[in-house]
Amino acid sequence: MIYDRDQRLRDEDARLSPLAKPASETKGRARQEEQDPLRTAFERDRDRIVHNKAFRRLKDKTQVFVSPLNDHVITRLTHTLQVTQIGRAVSKALQLNGPLTEAICLGHDVGHSPFGHIGEEAFSPYVEGEWLHSEQSVRIFEVLEPENLTWEVLDGIRTHSWKIEPPPTTAEGLVCRYADRIAYLTHDVEDALRSRIIEESDLPAYGRKIFGEPGSDWINVMINAVIYQTDRDGDLTMEPSVFEAMQIVRDFMFERVYLRPEAKAQAATAVGVLRDLTDYYLERPQEIPSTYRHPDASELQAAIDYVSGMTDRFAIELHRNLGEANDPRRG
Repeated sequence: MIYDRDQRLRDEDARLSPLAKPASETKGRARQEEQDPLRTAFERDRDRIVHNKAFRRLKDKTQVFVSPLNDHVITRLTHTLQVTQIGRAVSKALQLNGPLTEAICLGHDVGHSPFGHIGEEAFSPYVEGEWLHSEQSVRIFEVLEPENLTWEVLDGIRTHSWKIEPPPTTAEGLVCRYADRIAYLTHDVEDALRSRIIEESDLPAYGRKIFGEPGSDWINVMINAVIYQTDRDGDLTMEPSVFEAMQIVRDFMFERVYLRPEAKAQAATAVGVLRDLTDYYLERPQEIPSTYRHPDASELQAAIDYVSGMTDRFAIELHRNLGEANDPRRG
């Protein structure tokens, strides 16, 4: 017997927690589509994201360390897969909608520019307010590489960052918020230890007390803190002492890793590369490939769309080549 869409929807309605968002209750898509005979709407979104070009480019976008020589340093793609695994584990335990959680987690970072969060600093002076990678992720899926995703998936992607208010409207979107922070704190600490930027003894004592050994122990403690506290409270949340430890470790990482002098110097170089490229294409919009320019985009929007979509390696090589081509000393 084929396990079709109708049976999947019935099963969701029967087994999902009251916190969950069943696919039968989706607000739908911007453009109406014929329903898939086998997959639910959220399952289709998950599959579409995995096959999207912007998703594939995540493999060559770094997380914290710009163009690292160490092959084991986390990239945006490996980070995204870890976020998805954590989100899936939490959703399964709490009987939330797994495909919705996976779709949000898989798509949450596709709008990141080269060099990670540095892009938000690089592009913000060009726009009103702040340039946000989460908004760019939604723009990719709605405009640049449109996938016609459901409202709930786009909402979770747009609001996955903790600085965005109001928070996600679904429990599955909130799971992505926690999964993102759990993943990046854990792997950024491991990368910093592997790179000898910090030693394990440097980590805050309270963090070590609550989490144990860096690595899988940390992930397990934080995942369980979300699952069991949510079960007790009836709302998606985290056990307070673990959340406090997470905040302490995060503050430590900003002080000792993310904002250390070497990282600031590296960030300044990366910001310069992105702004140089943006300025270059602002002056020469005709050089932006047609496949990366939406017909309704302004010259500024087109330049930012193109540069923000680049991988680290492509941006660095292009910046070098353009600099050599425009060097007045070259005859």
